[in-house]
Amino acid sequence: MSPQSVDRPVVHPVDERLPALRTATSGLQHVAAMYAGVVAPPLIVGAAVGLTGAELTFLTGACLFTAGLATFLQTLGVWKIGARLPFVNGVTFAGVAPMTAIAAATDDKKDALPVIFGAVIVAGLLGFLAAPVFCKAVRFFPPVVTGTVITLIGVSLLPVAFGWAQGPDPTAHDYGSTTNLGLAAATLATVLLLRRFTRGFVKQIAVLLGLVVGTLVAIPLGVTDFGPVTQADLIGFPTPFHFGAPRFQLAAVVSMCVVMVVSMTESTADMLALGEIVERPADERTIAAGLRADTLGSALSPVFNGFMCSAFAQNIGLVAMTRIRSRYVVAAGGGFLVLMGLCPAAASLIAVAPRPVLGGAGVVLFGSVAASGIQTLVRAGLERDDNLLIVAVSLAVGIVPIAAPGFYHAFPQTARIVLDSGISTGCLAAVLLNLVFHHTGAGGDAADVTHPMEAGEEITGANRAPATP
Repeated sequence: MSPQSVDRPVVHPVDERLPALRTATSGLQHVAAMYAGVVAPPLIVGAAVGLTGAELTFLTGACLFTAGLATFLQTLGVWKIGARLPFVNGVTFAGVAPMTAIAAATDDKKDALPVIFGAVIVAGLLGFLAAPVFCKAVRFFPPVVTGTVITLIGVSLLPVAFGWAQGPDPTAHDYGSTTNLGLAAATLATVLLLRRFTRGFVKQIAVLLGLVVGTLVAIPLGVTDFGPVTQADLIGFPTPFHFGAPRFQLAAVVSMCVVMVVSMTESTADMLALGEIVERPADERTIAAGLRADTLGSALSPVFNGFMCSAFAQNIGLVAMTRIRSRYVVAAGGGFLVLMGLCPAAASLIAVAPRPVLGGAGVVLFGSVAASGIQTLVRAGLERDDNLLIVAVSLAVGIVPIAAPGFYHAFPQTARIVLDSGISTGCLAAVLLNLVFHHTGAGGDAADVTHPMEAGEEITGANRAPATP
């Protein structure tokens, strides 16, 4: 070994700076892998509060912009904020159902977004303060809890996809028509075929390509609206508090705090898994710093009209597949997200896709979330009666608002914001039952409790297996 090689500092692959072209293209791949996941929540919430096409474009751009800022915080870091791992951050699916519940409980839909933004700000700030403590309390959120919650997230969102597939307006004469359902089926088939018969980059952006194909098929049928694109500006900035100053309602705050706990739990599991993949294990300090980035990004996001942010698990799989572990690559992806957020014309492109096309893609997108939860539950030790009971009751409680939407109609409106969210009620039930069965009395033998790290180790192995181009 030469003296020069001895003196040269060893750079960990996570801190490696790749050539500009490779950094840019790899960063774009991360954006493509998570783009549909970022724009879906604003589309759902925007439709729930009755936004116009132009307002929906603005909200989508704002979520892209804030996702980029949150990604910067997580990858580059500042002070004790940021895991400094190749994490992509964006709008979390966990908040969609509670936010639509808040919108449904708000008499004047114009007040819904300010109420949501106020609740997210409070939840983000409280989460930021709780990060150092939460990283120590992760043992109370084993896979039996996180798997149940993730499954409920997907199950709660699937009815949204089914509604989209039927059309944008339930009162319209073509709602649920064969044309609309056919468009949804064509989009779904395109995504499945691309996932089955393509490889590499094309396979990663199968959902995005499915949206493009579905939209092209819809053009001759006359159901594609190009109005949002023609009306959008080339350059714009997400004006702070564009939809009004934040409003603070206790029930909404409680609901979003529950979502923040779910989000922090998912992010912790993701950090454990990613740390193993990039061979820089996430210790307690790294987890705390990563949670600070998530929560601070969430608290700042509503200022620019965005929603709660969290790590995107699908990008962890991309890191494992490509073996590109540099956090600067993901930071480049964050830069592209910011640029897209500053270009309303680019953000408006997603608004062109007809609702049935989005419904077809949503079946894959939301169904994959539910499948990920089931995958986690498989590793949660369901051969044990107590774990099986926790999952059974928690899923039942969480599915109540989906299967019987009017079940809590006699409760006060403020309480229904939490009760009408299957994710919130299911999470609370899972956490409480886990405490009862695993942390109290004779059932509290710590040796019998599945540790969250076990799920991360399993995820790591699963992600490494398909490491083919």
